[in-house]
Amino acid sequence: MRAGPNLFSSIILILVMAAMDTYVFMALRTLVVNLSPKWKVLIFSIYWLASAMVIFSIVFYSRIPWEKFMEARSYYLTFAFGLFFAKALIVVFLLADDGRRAVMWVYERFSSAPAAAAADGNREVTGITRSQFLMKSGFLLGGTMLGTLLYGLSNKYNYHVRKIRLTFNNLPAAFKGLKIVQISDVHSGSFTDKAAVIKGIELIKAQKPDLILFTGDLVNDKADEMNDYLHVFNQLQAPMGVYSTLGNHDYGDYYPWPDYDADRKSQLKVANLERLKAMHGEMGWKLLMNEHTVLEKNGDKIALLGVENWSANPRFPRKGDLAAAYAGSENIPFKILLSHDPTHWDAQVRPDYRDIDLMLAGHTHGMQFGLEIPFFKWSPAQYIYKQWAGMYQDGKQRLYVNRGFGFLGYPGRVGIMPEITVIELV
Repeated sequence: MRAGPNLFSSIILILVMAAMDTYVFMALRTLVVNLSPKWKVLIFSIYWLASAMVIFSIVFYSRIPWEKFMEARSYYLTFAFGLFFAKALIVVFLLADDGRRAVMWVYERFSSAPAAAAADGNREVTGITRSQFLMKSGFLLGGTMLGTLLYGLSNKYNYHVRKIRLTFNNLPAAFKGLKIVQISDVHSGSFTDKAAVIKGIELIKAQKPDLILFTGDLVNDKADEMNDYLHVFNQLQAPMGVYSTLGNHDYGDYYPWPDYDADRKSQLKVANLERLKAMHGEMGWKLLMNEHTVLEKNGDKIALLGVENWSANPRFPRKGDLAAAYAGSENIPFKILLSHDPTHWDAQVRPDYRDIDLMLAGHTHGMQFGLEIPFFKWSPAQYIYKQWAGMYQDGKQRLYVNRGFGFLGYPGRVGIMPEITVIELV
């Protein structure tokens, strides 16, 4: 009987982690050599207990009913991945040190410098050696990474309001001063603290927007994730309405529906999407499905277009039909587009629809990890998405990528906070 690919992968992962744990432990033992026996026992016990917990959970991961412990699963994955990458970072420094010493050994072994090197080695060392420096640097950076991820758990409901003023020469006079609130990527299936979410809703209401726009991913997978939050999000109201569109997670593509057939079709999945669409209406949101609506004020008009998810990345759905949404809006002087995935802007919007003035997107979450300070921002998201957070411009066209209201996978935020965007058109 041959082992399946999942079992084989698990065995390889366990062997890699065991080797990594042993390699890092050898360095740890060197670092604490001068501590008392009691401290050594405590440190070594914590180290191996944490390592054993991660390896044990890999062995029994598929047997744990995670659907009953979704919050625990998120915290476990954060700890497990954080510990793994922290040790991987330490290993990089240890390998650099071992490589340096190997090169020195070869040099001394096959050159005329051994005597000189030996004499140099007999000198009194007044500071830390290169090996100690690299070893301590690795542990410092690895520990910082793990600590940062654990600290970020406290930021998942730390909503930040970002205010932007945008000037458009073709904006009709009646709409000057229009205040828009954009939210995106709610991912209600990840929520575990309703009171914290309500505080976020109150923060949105406090902005007193004229118009509220939501750019997709209401849930992680299933419509019933919103059951406990319908009466929370239906509090969002604005004089000119609340409009929304769908994101890639709203289609239920990532859930193992039990009635999938050979062609990956599922009636449960179809019913789930229909229920999700209905929920938008129950909250008082107008869901734009490859269509547009015209907003009118004092005789002036602007067009609000909304498309289903459209991505340039083949991994994500391409259900949006911008041509259908655009049709009939040609003569409206100012246009705003709701499209969940920011790759849509470069792939289709910017080259083919030059009169769409402002596109609002989400999707990236800014990877929920990064650094944003004045004049500098960085996130791993930038290596995947050209436009990943904030404002982008090409000529008179603008794209704004919201960092997301909720969270997915990692139940936290480091540097990239959950966002409520306030856009004032002037």
